[in-house]
Amino acid sequence: MVDILFVALGVLLLTSGGEALIRGSLAAANRLGVSPLLSGLLIVGFGTSAPELVVSVDAALSQRPDIAIGNVVGSNIGNILLILGVCALITPLTVRPLVLRRDAVTVVAASILFLVLVGGNALVRWDAAIFLLALLGYLIWSYWTERAGKAPSAELHKAEGEEVTALPKTALWIIMAIVLGLALLVAGSQVLLKGAVGIAESLGMSETVIGLTLVAVGTSLPELSISVIAAFRRHADVAIGNILGSNIFNLLGILGISALLQPLPVPERILQFDQWVMLGTSLILLLFLYTGSRLSRLEGGLLLLGYGAYLTLSFTVMGA
Repeated sequence: MVDILFVALGVLLLTSGGEALIRGSLAAANRLGVSPLLSGLLIVGFGTSAPELVVSVDAALSQRPDIAIGNVVGSNIGNILLILGVCALITPLTVRPLVLRRDAVTVVAASILFLVLVGGNALVRWDAAIFLLALLGYLIWSYWTERAGKAPSAELHKAEGEEVTALPKTALWIIMAIVLGLALLVAGSQVLLKGAVGIAESLGMSETVIGLTLVAVGTSLPELSISVIAAFRRHADVAIGNILGSNIFNLLGILGISALLQPLPVPERILQFDQWVMLGTSLILLLFLYTGSRLSRLEGGLLLLGYGAYLTLSFTVMGA
C-alpha cells in the first residue's frame, strides 16, 4: 500500500511539474517574442514529454536501465493505443497531409532506428549521438518547412500552444513556475521510481514490466490531458500532432540523453517482444491515417482493445 501511494504521489508531482514547466516556458517565450510556431513545436510538443525524460534519466543514473528503456517503449505504445484510442472515441481525428507524410513516417523511422541500434543488446554513447543527431535533423526540417509557409501544419503547432491557457503574467511568476515545475519533476521521478521498484519487488515482477506499464502510463498523463482537451475542442490535428511529436522525442531525445549519460543494456523481454509491439503500433497508426487521412471511432476502439491485449500479455505470458 505504501508503494502504491508513492506511485500515486509521484504521478501527481510529475503531472503538476510538467504543467507548471509548460505554462512557465510558454509565458517566457511570449515575453521574449518567440514565434507561436516554435513555442508549439518545442515547448508543448516536448514539454509534455518532460516526465518521461526526468524519470528515464533518473533511472539511468540510478542503474535501473530496465525502467529507463521500458518507460520510453511503454509510453510510445500507450500514446498510440491508449491516448489516441481514447481521443478517437471522443471525436474522429483528421490529419493534414504533411503531418502524415513527415511526422507519422518519422515515428515509424525512429522505431526502426531503435530496433537497429539495440541489435547489440545495449544502447551506448555512439547510439545516443545518432539518436540526438536524428532529432536535431527532424527539428530543423520541421521548423524550416513550416516557417517557409509551405506546410499547413504550422497552424497545428501554433494551436498546440493555444491549448495551454492560464499562463503566468509577471516575470516573477514565470520564473517561479519554471523553477517549481523542474523541482516537482525531479521530486516526482524519485518518488515514482521508489514506489515502482517496491511494487515490482512485492509482486515478484521484473522492473521491465513495471516500467513498460505502470511507469509509462504515469509519465504519459501530460500527453493524455493535452490530447483529450484538444479532442473535446474538436482540435483533432493537435491531438494527433502532440502524440506523434511526443513519440519522436521519446525515442530520439529521451533515449539519446539517457544513453549519453549512462550506457543502457536492453532487457531481453523488450528485445523479444515490446520493440516489435512498438513498431507494429506505429505501422498500424500509419495505415489507419493513410486510409482516409483520419482515425475513426472504430479504429480508436480497435486501438484500445489492442492496448488491453498488450497489458494482458504483459502481466501474464510476458510478465516474468
